[in-house]
Amino acid sequence: AQLQVAVTQAPVSGAFLEHAFGEFVATSRRLTLDAVRAEYATLFEGIGKPEVFLYGSYFIAGTLNDKPLAVLRDALRALGLERDPMIVETEDHIACLCEVMRFLIAGDDLGVSNLATQQHFFNTQIRPWSDELFDVLIAHPKSDFYRALAAFARDFFSVEAQAFDMIEG
Repeated sequence: AQLQVAVTQAPVSGAFLEHAFGEFVATSRRLTLDAVRAEYATLFEGIGKPEVFLYGSYFIAGTLNDKPLAVLRDALRALGLERDPMIVETEDHIACLCEVMRFLIAGDDLGVSNLATQQHFFNTQIRPWSDELFDVLIAHPKSDFYRALAAFARDFFSVEAQAFDMIEG
């Protein structure tokens, strides 16, 4: 609902994220909340196998709850983080990983919330598979809201990847 009133004009015309963000906001304005909920259910829920998985272990290993999830859990423990038992998704869900990045960017503990940790976490836990997820969502015939979100996320993550690459170079 907040995106329906979001500013769509970029501060600088022609900025890299301008088009994808504008499309995402326009799609958000066009669709009702019920339509977005129905699309979510169609793509990510259902009996048996959902049409699209949002979990890193699926894209990395081809199955859920596999070794990549165990590696991620070790990484989270090293950061002093643990899964909230009230959350049903496993830690390798893309939304959970974005929340960890938010913590690493905005957290108060500089021993954990610092650029080096952000770079390592992004490069090891998100970058290896997120583009594939975004490509699946963009290409999916039943994806509308999530196509626009995935296109924006792909571009945003590309900026993150380039920034982290510049640190290395």
